[in-house]
Amino acid sequence: MLRFLAKRLLMMIPLLIGITLISFVVIHLAPGEPTDMQTDLNPDASVELQERLRAQYGLDQPLYVQYGQWLGRLSRLDFGESFSLDHRPVMEKIRERLPITIIINLLSIILILAVAIPIGILSATRRNSLFDRATTVFVFIGFAMPSFWLALLLMDYGGVRLGLFPIAGIRSLGHEYLSFSARIWDLVHHLILPVFVSAFGGLAGFSRYMRSNMLEVVRQDYILTARAKGLSERVVIYRHALRNALLPVITLLGLSVPGLIGGSVIFETIFAIPGMGKLFYDGVMMRDYPLIMGVLVIGAILTLVGNLLADISYAMADPRIRRS
Repeated sequence: MLRFLAKRLLMMIPLLIGITLISFVVIHLAPGEPTDMQTDLNPDASVELQERLRAQYGLDQPLYVQYGQWLGRLSRLDFGESFSLDHRPVMEKIRERLPITIIINLLSIILILAVAIPIGILSATRRNSLFDRATTVFVFIGFAMPSFWLALLLMDYGGVRLGLFPIAGIRSLGHEYLSFSARIWDLVHHLILPVFVSAFGGLAGFSRYMRSNMLEVVRQDYILTARAKGLSERVVIYRHALRNALLPVITLLGLSVPGLIGGSVIFETIFAIPGMGKLFYDGVMMRDYPLIMGVLVIGAILTLVGNLLADISYAMADPRIRRS
């Protein structure tokens, strides 16, 4: 198991470097530069001022030199300073925003697993029943509905018209004056809609994957043998079939982490949540290269860690994987 873990960790290093290289090139190929945001609306900005700003930010150097300098700072865990007017360290900005994004994504994953797995099992064990057909319709709706449209609908009906949920931010006015339990409830109340929007598409997909895997597993010979031995249907399904049916779902869970993190940009911007997604969106609008690269690196690390945890879980569930 240790050799398996060491191999996966070593594979993450070149993969992370490749991700940063592609990201660095792509964001510099995009039209516009950070200096444009500071000089375009200033009629007194001369060409000399623009060149001076480009030299200050290091944008006058070749792209490979800029990437080499950035990679050197990254090796010291230094993402540099933001190009925004406050010139704060990128790591400091990320440290402020990262916890809320991690909390939302963890809650989304927990919600997906807690709802999708039972739905998939019940759909498989009650194939072609009314419940199975209803969940099939739910899956089609989940796949077809864009997350931003769902977020706007929930904000309109659940927040504006019915007034059941807050539609922006993660805290109410006067949050600091509330009791501890009231502050916790205020935070939970603000996160209900974002977490649901983040998890909705995953609920549809994972429930369908679970149903498909369970249907395949229950046809295996060892399941027929377990039933022939007189074991109860509950023991057959939850003790013998479920573990093997979960193996592909574990892999998909690791692969779904990038989608959850990428989706943070959408719903955090719509709900005005001060997380990594909103920070990334603001950085893109301002052409803040160090901030964009910092967020991309953290997102890539979280994605690689998610895939690593999926590999470890897969290896623990199936010992054959450890010898591969």
